[in-house]
Amino acid sequence: MDAKRDYYEVLGVDRNATPEQIKKAYRKKAIEFHPDRNPGNKEAEEKFKEAAEAYDVLSDEKKKQLYDQYGHSMGPQGFGGGGGGFYSSQDFDLNDILNRFAQEFGGFDFGGFGSATGGRRQKRQKRGGDVRIRVKLSLEDIAKGVTKTLRVPTFMECEHCKGTGAKDGVAFATCQRCHGQGHVTVQQQTMFGIQNAIAECPQCGGSGKVITEQCTHCNGTGVNRREQEVTFTIPAGATEGQTFALRGKGNYPKGGGVPGDLLVVVEEIKHPELIRDGADVIYNLMLDIPTATLGGAVEIPTITGRARINIPAGTQPGKVLRLRGKGLPDNENGGTGDELINIMVYIPEKLDDSQKATFEAMKDAPNIKPTEAESQRIFSKLKHIFD
Repeated sequence: MDAKRDYYEVLGVDRNATPEQIKKAYRKKAIEFHPDRNPGNKEAEEKFKEAAEAYDVLSDEKKKQLYDQYGHSMGPQGFGGGGGGFYSSQDFDLNDILNRFAQEFGGFDFGGFGSATGGRRQKRQKRGGDVRIRVKLSLEDIAKGVTKTLRVPTFMECEHCKGTGAKDGVAFATCQRCHGQGHVTVQQQTMFGIQNAIAECPQCGGSGKVITEQCTHCNGTGVNRREQEVTFTIPAGATEGQTFALRGKGNYPKGGGVPGDLLVVVEEIKHPELIRDGADVIYNLMLDIPTATLGGAVEIPTITGRARINIPAGTQPGKVLRLRGKGLPDNENGGTGDELINIMVYIPEKLDDSQKATFEAMKDAPNIKPTEAESQRIFSKLKHIFD
């Protein structure tokens, strides 16, 4: 189809059609152009796909509203970008449409080997389960990235039978049910009447052979549980809960196939003094009254160690000092975050007589109490704390 036709035109319904009318119209079109009714007919196959695409949009209330408003100008990301339903991409698999059509309207199960008229489709290879592990990382690890080598227990291919489950990997005989073909012909009641379909042989599971003597090392399962050594790198800037997949390092499936994945989940170790906020880190610095008033040098923690900073005279509680580039790598926006020093001032709860006298002497000094303008200025800076 070179140019997209209007979806309502494709299904032959008007724009006020009810969901039941849309579904009924699609079923009629799909049966008319179904590949099993039109074997080898490419034009019918394209019309079958076109009807599936139209139904995918018009049967979904949100997609239908967008289509009614914008039409095809929404583009492939609007109606073919993984929104669900039949039509999941511009190059979707016909088998997927056939499977979904069969599930919704009955008839063939087109998975696995498929229908007799459609020819034998490729049997999907069995896949093992994924294995999930958690890796604890400090802020120092996250700041620079880290490479780790671990020993992870997984189900691995039995080295004695090569994952087949048969003794020495060769104790097989031809399946008598399918005569080594791996599939059998069965009759099924479909919307087209009784038809022949090709199905996976239930005796041999599609392999065309059966085990005559089991491997004693894995009891015929084809797998053993043992540790495998894996080395992986967590890049700088990783976040809590972020998952990295090591392809093919998961469990090997019983009876053969391809291994699953090893999923490495990041678990961030809380720093004793720093608080992470995205790519930034925050340090709450408690100052004494003299230092906040007179200023001076103080030592603070950073991700890479200790650092000395100068506190300006007259620093108010709630003021935030910023150390540029002392945070974590920002993988989303690029660059590196900052360290934010949140200033707090400690008010002593107990004073001796001499200290009390000092404060009493200062209490009425004109520059000790803030003016109205100064109070407003300080409150405006502190406002974000309470927002």
